[in-house]
Amino acid sequence: MIGDFLKKKTHLKKKGKGSDLGGEEYIDLTHLSEKEDEGEIFEADTLVKIAEVHRYEDVRDVTEEVYDGNILLIDIEAIAGSSDSMERVQSELKAVASEVSGDVARVGNNFIVLTPESIGIDREKIKPF
Repeated sequence: MIGDFLKKKTHLKKKGKGSDLGGEEYIDLTHLSEKEDEGEIFEADTLVKIAEVHRYEDVRDVTEEVYDGNILLIDIEAIAGSSDSMERVQSELKAVASEVSGDVARVGNNFIVLTPESIGIDREKIKPF
């Protein structure tokens, strides 16, 4: 389903207990599409795919999407504490970006964006007026 690609993780705390309750929240915006009302299925040439990397060996599996022309938003929170793992993963992602003539950039502390050919990443933040 179209809305399933956008997944937001939330961590809830029980009041007074301090324990985490793991939950997942899906944000589905298909009801906003005019095409859905007409019975058409939404299709796009390029998709933004969400991926998680828990170890270096995960990189090969997730980067296949970039070879298929999709944009990856990679959650690296699981390895952010290991400088060795981060260095290896970043090096591999740079190599993939170079190989597909794409782009790669870290966004915040926990995400890396990897794009295919002809899609660049602007490194300047948009600031409100």
